[in-house]
This record gives sequence, structure tokens and C-alpha cells, in this order.
Amino acid sequence: MSKKGDHVEPIPLLGRFGSNLEAGIVGLPNVGKSTLFNILTNSCIPAENFPFCTNDPNHSRVAVPDERFDFLVNYHKPASSVPAFLQITDIAGLVKGASEGQGLGNAFLSHIRAVDAIFHVVRVFEDEEVSHVEGNVDPVRDLQIISDELILKDIEFVQTRYDSVAQVVKRQPNDKTKKLELESVEKILEFIKQKKEIRTEAWKAAEVEILNQMQLLTAKPVIYLVNMTANDYIKKKNKWLPKIKEWIDSRTKEPLIPVSAQFEKRLTELPDNEAREKYCKECGATSNLPKVIKTGYHALQLVHFFTAGSDEVKCWTIRAGTKAPQGAGKIHTDFERGFICAEIMAFNDFKELGSEGACRASGKYLQKGKEYIMNDGDIVLFKFNVSQPQKKK
Repeated sequence: MSKKGDHVEPIPLLGRFGSNLEAGIVGLPNVGKSTLFNILTNSCIPAENFPFCTNDPNHSRVAVPDERFDFLVNYHKPASSVPAFLQITDIAGLVKGASEGQGLGNAFLSHIRAVDAIFHVVRVFEDEEVSHVEGNVDPVRDLQIISDELILKDIEFVQTRYDSVAQVVKRQPNDKTKKLELESVEKILEFIKQKKEIRTEAWKAAEVEILNQMQLLTAKPVIYLVNMTANDYIKKKNKWLPKIKEWIDSRTKEPLIPVSAQFEKRLTELPDNEAREKYCKECGATSNLPKVIKTGYHALQLVHFFTAGSDEVKCWTIRAGTKAPQGAGKIHTDFERGFICAEIMAFNDFKELGSEGACRASGKYLQKGKEYIMNDGDIVLFKFNVSQPQKKK
């Protein structure tokens, strides 16, 4: 039996809280960002061979592959079906000195600040027809350039915050709240001055709250996409891969996903799924884009639950750690306001047992209250009652 006071509040997640979060595609010019964006989102934006082809960010969304969703659609054969989506932004190429305004500089960095996770595209392919902004292909150098620029911009941003809070403390020396804030900001500033990225540290809850106000560039989770030739991708071999992995593992151990815009483009040019499957079988390689999408979605700490029936099967995207009433509020504000309970079946139980009735009979159909934390893959029916009009604030 736990004693009173044993309960420990979890440390809040870094980043904005919400489900309408975006992943931004970032990298040096001419590394394949816009081409990958086009293929990922089935868009048709320019992807030409010159720096800053993408001046303003392009936004789109892509369905998140989910075999559970496919199973439920096949099971219910609903009138409509709505998958989960990942919001993606294609951002202009960064160059050395961006933190000081080089290239598109500050505009580029503000676009990164507006997203919640980063697909960092690094180029390992050689192509005389596609120029490299640094003159030659060296992905470890390129990774370091972008890392340094983001850190330098964060230092500048946190220094400004520190100076501002320090002025308040100087004027109001008895303000304990501001004193504590100053201590936290000073700790953050000293940390990034050591050329360390914010997301690599285990921060205290109070520090996370301050970090989330600042939305620092190095606080955002990163997925590294290594763009190679189709031949290298099919052979699963490139001389730079071990060096890139070593660089990543020495810093953050974040995901590295090999991709080939060239290979993916070939797939999109084939007439149908049958032709694509035949090509993949012949060359012994498959698209890595589903992995890219799912990894980006979960890097944002996003999960989804299902509502499912003959009318509609739908994924509802929520942030990990969302409680049942707030999950209900994704469907309609009245569901949250008048929340009674959530009737839950885990997807795996439903698939194994074969029906809602079988889940009920096996004790796998559960009623959950206001403190229940939604799980990825829950199949849910919310019960609610709104007998009084909502009070005006």
C-alpha cells in the first residue's frame, strides 16, 4: 500500500502540448529535401538544382501507415474512413553562417522554430549535375554545420532571455519566482554554451516549463534521413553510413534512416501498386517512407485511438499521456465537458477475440474514468451527458 505523498508527478514533455504538431524537413541546399517532401506528400513543388529554391516553407500532410487501421476498415467496411496524419513542412536550405544572417538566415531559423520535430536530410550521393553548397560531399561536416548553427541561434536566444530576466531581478530583488527563473535560464545558457543540444539533457519540471516557453531549436527531436543513390540504397551500402552513425551516436543516439529520393521517385513513376511490388521484388529493396512517416509521428510523442463502426473508422491523434476526458474532447468539446466514462477495447484484444461481444464476454471491454491515460490503439466509445449549458467565462 502506497503512503500519502508517494505519488510523483511526471516531468512534462519538451515541446508544445497538442496534437496538431509538425515535422520540418531541414538540411543544406541541394541535399534532396524538396524531392523527398514531394514524394512523401505527393506534392509538386519546385525541386531545382540551385540554393534556396524553397524560399517560403511548404506545408502538407501525409497519412500515417497503420496496419491496425487497415484491419478495422476491412472488418467494418465503413461508409468512410479517416487515417491519422503527419503534418510536414519543407524548409529552405541552411548554409554556414545562418545564425548570423547568411543565406536565408534568420527566416530559415524562424521556420524551424515553428515546427516541433526535425527530419534532418543529409546527402551522401555524388552527382556532378547537382551542386553541393560546400563544394564536395562530406555528410559529417554537413551535419556539424547545421548542429552548430542551431546551437549558436539558441545561445543568442537564451542570452536575450537571461538579460531580460536579470534586469527584472535587479529591479525586484525580492521576487522569488523571477530569481528561480533566472537560475534556470542561467543553467540552460551554460549548458548550450558547451555546444550541447537541449534535448540530450534530463531537465527538471520547472526547467522544462521554461524551455517550452522558448521553443529552442535544439530541444526538438531529430530523425536523420541519409539520402543516397538508388544503387547504394538497393545494396544497403555506402561508405559514409558508419561515420554518420558514429557522429549521431556520440551525441544523441537518435534514429538514422537510409532513404533514396532517386529510388522513391522511380517507384512513383511506375503505373500501379502491382508494378511497384514487382520492381521491389526484382531489386530486393522496398520503400523506407512508411518508416520515415511513423518515426516522425512518434518522435512528436503522438499516438492515436480509434472510433470504429459501420458508419466510420477514424483515427484520433493525441499527445502521449493524454487522459480520457481530453481524448474525448478531440471528438467534440461536449464529450469532454460532460464526460462520464470511456469504454475501451485494446486493439490486440479485439483482433484476437474477433468481436466486441467476445471482448465483453472475456472481460476485455473495460470502463475507464477521468484519470485513465489513453493508450495508442485503444478502440473507444465515450459516454457523456451535458445537461446544463456551458458556463460563460
